[in-house]
Amino acid sequence: MTSDPQPVTILGLGNMGTALAAALLDRGHPVTVWNRSPQKAAPLTDRGARLATTPAEAISASPLVIPCVLDYDALYGLLDGATDSLTGRAVVNLTSGSPEQAQEALAWFRSHGAGYLDGAIMTTPPGVGNPEVMLLYSGPRDVFDAHRPTLAALGDPAYLDADPALASLYDAALLGLMWATMTGWLHGAALLGTEKVPATAFTPVAMRWLSTVNNFLTRYAEQVDTGRYPGDDATVDVQIAAIDHLIHASAARGLNTALPGLLKSQMERARAAGHGADSFASVISVLTEAEGS
Repeated sequence: MTSDPQPVTILGLGNMGTALAAALLDRGHPVTVWNRSPQKAAPLTDRGARLATTPAEAISASPLVIPCVLDYDALYGLLDGATDSLTGRAVVNLTSGSPEQAQEALAWFRSHGAGYLDGAIMTTPPGVGNPEVMLLYSGPRDVFDAHRPTLAALGDPAYLDADPALASLYDAALLGLMWATMTGWLHGAALLGTEKVPATAFTPVAMRWLSTVNNFLTRYAEQVDTGRYPGDDATVDVQIAAIDHLIHASAARGLNTALPGLLKSQMERARAAGHGADSFASVISVLTEAEGS
């Protein structure tokens, strides 16, 4: 026997908040929304969402409350005068912020009688609701377990840890990986573009190569955790020689070499620290140093 879909309140109807509310409506959840500019709710109310006139009214309407606003200042600002309504609610905060802000929020919401999870949406608004897309959550496990079926309407809910800071920290780390990967792909597309190779021809080859890179990451993860970097595949010295070819090919074709130059500089720092004969994973030893140390 299946239970009826849980009522949910969405606070904030920017592009992401609107996408969250729409995904919940798609799966039959009763949705209450609040936004500082109420006219933004029209596409959702046309589909059956209820528009609350105040944050307190919106919070009182549902056992699960999902804020998704500009920042933590905006979050606390809209809750000013509405804290009494938080008692007994579960708040799953999808507002972007720092790990420290997430930890402070857990204590703040607990002080007002609410359960709390911090979350990170690992997609843009059009991807919300796709079961292949991750949404990361951290905070008390019992809050996550109680609301996991509802959170699954937004994407695949991935629980990390009881520390509420981890969703924000994972978010930052994964975005860094995305930007580095996409910039590397763009540099490769630019390099091949000098020879009239279209990006659409380069990309399938790049995607296949990334599956091999995945294997490198799996192998190097254990090395990072143990602090031992056996150079039995390709050493830092070998990687420096290889990246010189990329820098030369780029410069010869009039491309900006700042990205490969930056990567080479980190490898050279690792070699200077004694890791020339170690695996590429040893570069982490210089990445963990403070800037200028």
